[in-house]
Amino acid sequence: MPDWSSQAELATDAGIFVKLNHALLGVYAWEWLISLPFDWEVLTGRKPFRWPLAFYFANRYLLLAAMIGITVALDSTKEMNCQAIYAFNQFAGDAAVGLASINLSLRTLAIWSQNGWIKILLIVIILGHWSLILQGVLLKAHWDDQAATCVITSSNSTILAATFTYSMGFDLLVFLLNAYKLGINRKGKSKLSKMIFTDGLIFFFIAFLANLAATIFMFLNLNSIMTIIFNVPAAMASTIVATRAVRRLTSFTHQGPEMYAPSGSGTGNFRNHSGNRGLTTSTRGGVRGVHVQMETFVREDGPVSPAVEYEVNELELKSQDDDIEVKAAAL
Repeated sequence: MPDWSSQAELATDAGIFVKLNHALLGVYAWEWLISLPFDWEVLTGRKPFRWPLAFYFANRYLLLAAMIGITVALDSTKEMNCQAIYAFNQFAGDAAVGLASINLSLRTLAIWSQNGWIKILLIVIILGHWSLILQGVLLKAHWDDQAATCVITSSNSTILAATFTYSMGFDLLVFLLNAYKLGINRKGKSKLSKMIFTDGLIFFFIAFLANLAATIFMFLNLNSIMTIIFNVPAAMASTIVATRAVRRLTSFTHQGPEMYAPSGSGTGNFRNHSGNRGLTTSTRGGVRGVHVQMETFVREDGPVSPAVEYEVNELELKSQDDDIEVKAAAL
Protein backbone atom coordinates (compact mmCIF):
# COMPACT_ATOMS: atom_id res chain seq x y z
CA MET A 1 0.00 0.00 0.00
CA PRO A 2 1.58 3.31 -1.04
CA ASP A 3 1.96 6.24 1.29
CA TRP A 4 -0.69 8.46 -0.26
CA SER A 5 0.50 11.57 1.58
CA SER A 6 4.16 11.31 0.53
CA GLN A 7 5.60 13.85 -1.89
CA ALA A 8 6.58 11.13 -4.36
CA GLU A 9 3.03 9.75 -4.45
CA LEU A 10 1.55 13.25 -4.80
CA ALA A 11 3.85 13.91 -7.76
CA THR A 12 2.81 10.63 -9.40
CA ASP A 13 -0.88 11.33 -8.83
CA ALA A 14 -0.46 14.85 -10.19
CA GLY A 15 1.05 13.46 -13.40
CA ILE A 16 -1.87 11.02 -13.78
CA PHE A 17 -4.34 13.85 -13.13
CA VAL A 18 -2.79 15.99 -15.87
CA LYS A 19 -2.79 13.21 -18.47
CA LEU A 20 -6.33 12.15 -17.60
CA ASN A 21 -7.71 15.67 -17.99
CA HIS A 22 -5.98 16.16 -21.33
CA ALA A 23 -7.54 12.94 -22.59
CA LEU A 24 -10.98 13.95 -21.28
CA LEU A 25 -10.72 17.35 -22.96
CA GLY A 26 -10.09 15.57 -26.25
CA VAL A 27 -13.10 13.29 -25.76
CA TYR A 28 -15.41 16.16 -24.86
CA ALA A 29 -14.11 18.34 -27.71
CA TRP A 30 -14.97 15.50 -30.11
CA GLU A 31 -18.46 15.17 -28.58
CA TRP A 32 -18.95 18.94 -28.81
CA LEU A 33 -17.88 19.10 -32.46
CA ILE A 34 -20.07 16.23 -33.70
CA SER A 35 -23.13 17.75 -31.99
CA LEU A 36 -22.41 21.34 -33.03
CA PRO A 37 -24.82 21.17 -36.04
CA PHE A 38 -27.74 20.78 -33.61
CA ASP A 39 -26.68 23.91 -31.70
CA TRP A 40 -26.29 25.82 -34.95
CA GLU A 41 -29.77 24.85 -36.16
CA VAL A 42 -31.29 26.11 -32.92
CA LEU A 43 -29.28 29.35 -32.94
CA THR A 44 -30.15 30.08 -36.58
CA GLY A 45 -33.85 29.32 -36.07
CA ARG A 46 -34.02 26.15 -38.18
CA LYS A 47 -35.10 24.38 -35.00
CA PRO A 48 -37.46 26.22 -32.66
CA PHE A 49 -35.94 27.41 -29.40
CA ARG A 50 -37.92 26.42 -26.34
CA TRP A 51 -37.04 27.40 -22.79
CA PRO A 52 -35.81 23.91 -21.68
CA LEU A 53 -33.00 24.24 -24.23
CA ALA A 54 -31.53 27.00 -22.05
CA PHE A 55 -30.51 24.28 -19.55
CA TYR A 56 -29.12 22.21 -22.44
CA PHE A 57 -26.85 25.01 -23.66
CA ALA A 58 -25.78 25.99 -20.14
CA ASN A 59 -24.89 22.35 -19.41
CA ARG A 60 -22.76 21.95 -22.54
CA TYR A 61 -20.88 25.20 -22.43
CA LEU A 62 -20.28 25.45 -18.68
CA LEU A 63 -18.57 22.06 -18.77
CA LEU A 64 -16.57 23.08 -21.85
CA ALA A 65 -15.43 26.24 -20.04
CA ALA A 66 -14.52 24.22 -16.94
CA MET A 67 -12.45 21.72 -18.90
CA ILE A 68 -10.61 24.49 -20.75
CA GLY A 69 -10.00 26.23 -17.41
CA ILE A 70 -8.57 23.04 -15.89
CA THR A 71 -6.26 22.58 -18.87
CA VAL A 72 -5.05 26.18 -18.61
CA ALA A 73 -4.35 25.74 -14.89
CA LEU A 74 -2.46 22.50 -15.49
CA ASP A 75 -0.43 23.66 -18.51
CA SER A 76 0.44 27.22 -17.56
CA THR A 77 4.14 27.87 -16.91
CA LYS A 78 3.60 31.46 -15.76
CA GLU A 79 2.38 32.37 -12.30
CA MET A 80 -1.36 32.92 -12.07
CA ASN A 81 -4.14 33.22 -9.50
CA CYS A 82 -4.63 29.50 -8.97
CA GLN A 83 -7.32 29.92 -6.33
CA ALA A 84 -9.54 31.99 -8.65
CA ILE A 85 -9.28 29.68 -11.64
CA TYR A 86 -9.86 26.55 -9.56
CA ALA A 87 -12.85 28.20 -7.87
CA PHE A 88 -14.36 28.83 -11.31
CA ASN A 89 -13.54 25.32 -12.49
CA GLN A 90 -15.15 23.81 -9.42
CA PHE A 91 -18.33 25.85 -9.77
CA ALA A 92 -18.66 25.25 -13.52
CA GLY A 93 -18.03 21.51 -13.14
CA ASP A 94 -20.48 21.08 -10.27
CA ALA A 95 -23.06 23.21 -12.11
CA ALA A 96 -22.70 20.93 -15.14
CA VAL A 97 -23.58 17.94 -12.94
CA GLY A 98 -26.63 19.79 -11.59
CA LEU A 99 -27.75 20.90 -15.05
CA ALA A 100 -27.41 17.35 -16.38
CA SER A 101 -29.86 16.19 -13.71
CA ILE A 102 -32.21 19.04 -14.62
CA ASN A 103 -32.13 18.07 -18.30
CA LEU A 104 -33.08 14.50 -17.44
CA SER A 105 -35.81 15.62 -15.04
CA LEU A 106 -37.41 17.92 -17.65
CA ARG A 107 -37.99 14.89 -19.85
CA THR A 108 -39.64 13.20 -16.88
CA LEU A 109 -42.03 16.14 -16.51
CA ALA A 110 -43.00 15.78 -20.17
CA ILE A 111 -43.66 12.06 -19.74
CA TRP A 112 -45.85 12.75 -16.72
CA SER A 113 -47.77 15.45 -18.64
CA GLN A 114 -46.74 18.22 -16.23
CA ASN A 115 -48.29 16.38 -13.27
CA GLY A 116 -48.47 18.84 -10.38
CA TRP A 117 -47.17 16.50 -7.67
CA ILE A 118 -44.29 15.27 -9.81
CA LYS A 119 -43.40 18.85 -10.70
CA ILE A 120 -43.31 19.88 -7.03
CA LEU A 121 -41.25 16.81 -6.09
CA LEU A 122 -38.65 17.44 -8.80
CA ILE A 123 -38.42 21.17 -8.04
CA VAL A 124 -37.79 20.47 -4.34
CA ILE A 125 -35.11 17.91 -5.21
CA ILE A 126 -33.47 20.30 -7.70
CA LEU A 127 -33.38 23.07 -5.10
CA GLY A 128 -31.77 20.69 -2.61
CA HIS A 129 -29.19 19.68 -5.21
CA TRP A 130 -28.25 23.27 -5.96
CA SER A 131 -28.04 24.12 -2.28
CA LEU A 132 -25.10 21.69 -2.18
CA ILE A 133 -23.59 22.92 -5.46
CA LEU A 134 -23.61 26.54 -4.26
CA GLN A 135 -21.88 25.80 -0.94
CA GLY A 136 -18.88 27.89 -1.99
CA VAL A 137 -15.26 27.19 -2.83
CA LEU A 138 -14.40 23.66 -1.76
CA LEU A 139 -10.85 23.55 -3.15
CA LYS A 140 -7.69 25.38 -2.17
CA ALA A 141 -4.84 25.81 -4.61
CA HIS A 142 -1.71 27.94 -4.92
CA TRP A 143 1.13 28.51 -7.34
CA ASP A 144 4.18 26.33 -6.71
CA ASP A 145 7.35 28.05 -7.94
CA GLN A 146 9.39 24.87 -7.81
CA ALA A 147 6.92 22.85 -9.88
CA ALA A 148 5.95 25.91 -11.97
CA THR A 149 2.28 24.96 -11.84
CA CYS A 150 -0.87 25.23 -9.75
CA VAL A 151 -1.04 22.77 -6.87
CA ILE A 152 -4.22 21.65 -5.07
CA THR A 153 -3.49 21.73 -1.35
CA SER A 154 -6.85 20.70 0.14
CA SER A 155 -10.46 19.95 -0.72
CA ASN A 156 -13.71 19.64 1.22
CA SER A 157 -14.40 16.02 0.41
CA THR A 158 -17.51 15.87 2.61
CA ILE A 159 -19.53 18.41 0.60
CA LEU A 160 -18.18 17.08 -2.69
CA ALA A 161 -19.15 13.52 -1.78
CA ALA A 162 -22.61 14.68 -0.66
CA THR A 163 -23.10 16.50 -3.99
CA PHE A 164 -22.24 13.47 -6.11
CA THR A 165 -24.21 11.10 -3.86
CA TYR A 166 -27.21 13.40 -4.20
CA SER A 167 -26.74 13.35 -7.99
CA MET A 168 -26.83 9.54 -8.01
CA GLY A 169 -30.02 9.50 -5.96
CA PHE A 170 -31.60 12.14 -8.19
CA ASP A 171 -30.77 10.24 -11.38
CA LEU A 172 -32.12 7.02 -9.84
CA LEU A 173 -35.42 8.70 -8.97
CA VAL A 174 -35.75 10.12 -12.49
CA PHE A 175 -35.12 6.69 -13.99
CA LEU A 176 -37.70 5.00 -11.75
CA LEU A 177 -40.32 7.64 -12.55
CA ASN A 178 -39.71 7.16 -16.26
CA ALA A 179 -39.79 3.37 -16.01
CA TYR A 180 -43.03 3.38 -14.01
CA LYS A 181 -44.83 5.80 -16.29
CA LEU A 182 -43.81 4.19 -19.54
CA GLY A 183 -44.65 0.74 -18.21
CA ILE A 184 -41.92 -1.91 -18.42
CA ASN A 185 -44.35 -4.74 -19.13
CA ARG A 186 -46.76 -2.76 -21.22
CA LYS A 187 -47.38 -4.20 -24.67
CA GLY A 188 -47.73 -2.19 -27.82
CA LYS A 189 -45.60 0.69 -26.69
CA SER A 190 -44.96 3.48 -29.17
CA LYS A 191 -41.53 4.04 -30.70
CA LEU A 192 -41.29 7.23 -28.65
CA SER A 193 -41.94 5.31 -25.44
CA LYS A 194 -39.35 2.67 -26.31
CA MET A 195 -36.73 5.28 -27.19
CA ILE A 196 -37.25 7.23 -23.98
CA PHE A 197 -37.14 4.09 -21.85
CA THR A 198 -34.05 2.66 -23.58
CA ASP A 199 -32.22 5.98 -23.39
CA GLY A 200 -33.17 6.37 -19.76
CA LEU A 201 -31.87 2.91 -18.89
CA ILE A 202 -28.55 3.26 -20.71
CA PHE A 203 -27.92 6.88 -19.80
CA PHE A 204 -28.80 6.33 -16.16
CA PHE A 205 -26.26 3.54 -15.72
CA ILE A 206 -23.52 5.55 -17.43
CA ALA A 207 -24.14 8.59 -15.23
CA PHE A 208 -24.61 6.43 -12.13
CA LEU A 209 -21.32 4.53 -12.56
CA ALA A 210 -19.37 7.72 -13.26
CA ASN A 211 -20.77 9.44 -10.18
CA LEU A 212 -20.22 6.28 -8.12
CA ALA A 213 -16.50 6.20 -8.95
CA ALA A 214 -16.14 9.88 -8.03
CA THR A 215 -18.03 9.40 -4.76
CA ILE A 216 -15.97 6.36 -3.70
CA PHE A 217 -12.68 8.21 -4.11
CA MET A 218 -14.04 11.24 -2.26
CA PHE A 219 -15.05 9.07 0.70
CA LEU A 220 -11.67 7.32 0.66
CA ASN A 221 -9.97 10.74 0.89
CA LEU A 222 -6.54 9.31 0.02
CA ASN A 223 -4.98 12.69 -0.71
CA SER A 224 -5.96 16.07 -2.16
CA ILE A 225 -5.53 14.88 -5.76
CA MET A 226 -7.06 11.41 -5.57
CA THR A 227 -10.10 12.86 -3.80
CA ILE A 228 -11.15 14.79 -6.90
CA ILE A 229 -9.53 12.78 -9.69
CA PHE A 230 -12.83 11.32 -10.95
CA ASN A 231 -14.90 14.50 -10.59
CA VAL A 232 -14.27 15.61 -14.16
CA PRO A 233 -15.05 12.17 -15.69
CA ALA A 234 -18.31 12.09 -13.71
CA ALA A 235 -19.33 15.59 -14.80
CA MET A 236 -18.42 14.82 -18.42
CA ALA A 237 -20.29 11.50 -18.52
CA SER A 238 -23.41 13.04 -16.95
CA THR A 239 -23.34 15.98 -19.36
CA ILE A 240 -22.84 13.84 -22.48
CA VAL A 241 -25.70 11.45 -21.70
CA ALA A 242 -28.08 14.23 -20.61
CA THR A 243 -27.45 16.42 -23.65
CA ARG A 244 -27.65 13.43 -25.99
CA ALA A 245 -31.03 12.60 -24.47
CA VAL A 246 -32.22 16.14 -25.18
CA ARG A 247 -31.00 16.04 -28.79
CA ARG A 248 -32.46 12.58 -29.46
CA LEU A 249 -35.86 13.54 -28.11
CA THR A 250 -35.88 16.85 -30.00
CA SER A 251 -34.86 15.14 -33.25
CA PHE A 252 -37.10 12.11 -32.77
CA THR A 253 -38.47 10.83 -36.05
CA HIS A 254 -41.44 8.75 -36.90
CA GLN A 255 -43.32 8.69 -40.14
CA GLY A 256 -47.02 9.04 -39.56
CA PRO A 257 -49.02 9.67 -36.36
CA GLU A 258 -47.36 8.48 -33.16
CA MET A 259 -49.90 7.76 -30.45
CA TYR A 260 -48.57 7.95 -26.93
CA ALA A 261 -50.68 7.76 -23.79
CA PRO A 262 -48.61 9.12 -20.90
CA SER A 263 -51.23 8.39 -18.29
CA GLY A 264 -51.00 4.63 -18.87
CA SER A 265 -54.76 4.29 -18.48
CA GLY A 266 -55.52 1.94 -21.34
CA THR A 267 -56.87 3.27 -24.62
CA GLY A 268 -58.10 6.65 -25.65
CA ASN A 269 -55.86 8.98 -23.71
CA PHE A 270 -53.70 11.16 -25.92
CA ARG A 271 -51.82 14.42 -25.54
CA ASN A 272 -51.73 17.22 -28.07
CA HIS A 273 -49.40 20.18 -28.52
CA SER A 274 -51.76 22.65 -26.89
CA GLY A 275 -51.97 20.71 -23.65
CA ASN A 276 -55.54 19.43 -23.98
CA ARG A 277 -55.82 15.71 -23.38
CA GLY A 278 -58.17 12.80 -23.73
CA LEU A 279 -61.15 11.77 -25.79
CA THR A 280 -63.91 14.33 -25.89
CA THR A 281 -67.23 14.34 -27.60
CA SER A 282 -68.10 17.11 -30.03
CA THR A 283 -71.20 18.17 -31.88
CA ARG A 284 -71.22 19.77 -35.31
CA GLY A 285 -74.44 20.46 -37.12
CA GLY A 286 -76.38 18.50 -34.52
CA VAL A 287 -74.37 15.31 -35.13
CA ARG A 288 -72.58 13.91 -32.12
CA GLY A 289 -69.01 12.66 -32.70
CA VAL A 290 -65.69 11.84 -31.11
CA HIS A 291 -62.72 14.23 -30.97
CA VAL A 292 -59.35 12.43 -30.92
CA GLN A 293 -56.13 14.40 -30.35
CA MET A 294 -52.72 12.95 -31.12
CA GLU A 295 -49.15 14.21 -31.07
CA THR A 296 -46.77 13.27 -33.85
CA PHE A 297 -43.01 13.64 -34.07
CA VAL A 298 -41.47 14.06 -37.50
CA ARG A 299 -37.87 14.42 -38.69
CA GLU A 300 -37.07 15.44 -42.23
CA ASP A 301 -34.28 13.42 -43.86
CA GLY A 302 -33.29 16.20 -46.22
CA PRO A 303 -33.23 20.01 -46.24
CA VAL A 304 -36.63 21.49 -45.65
CA SER A 305 -37.88 24.99 -45.13
CA PRO A 306 -38.93 25.98 -41.59
CA ALA A 307 -42.41 26.77 -42.88
CA VAL A 308 -42.89 23.18 -44.02
CA GLU A 309 -41.07 21.59 -41.06
CA TYR A 310 -43.01 23.30 -38.31
CA GLU A 311 -46.36 23.91 -39.96
CA VAL A 312 -49.31 22.47 -38.06
CA ASN A 313 -51.35 20.30 -40.39
CA GLU A 314 -54.99 19.61 -39.67
CA LEU A 315 -56.72 16.67 -41.26
CA GLU A 316 -60.46 16.26 -40.95
CA LEU A 317 -62.16 12.95 -41.59
CA LYS A 318 -65.92 13.05 -41.78
CA SER A 319 -68.58 10.38 -42.03
CA GLN A 320 -72.36 10.46 -42.10
CA ASP A 321 -72.80 8.86 -38.68
CA ASP A 322 -69.83 10.26 -36.75
CA ASP A 323 -67.86 13.45 -36.92
CA ILE A 324 -64.25 12.51 -36.23
CA GLU A 325 -61.48 15.10 -36.17
CA VAL A 326 -57.89 14.03 -36.13
CA LYS A 327 -55.37 16.78 -35.44
CA ALA A 328 -51.75 15.92 -35.93
CA ALA A 329 -49.20 18.45 -34.73
CA ALA A 330 -46.00 18.10 -36.76
CA LEU A 331 -43.15 19.28 -34.56
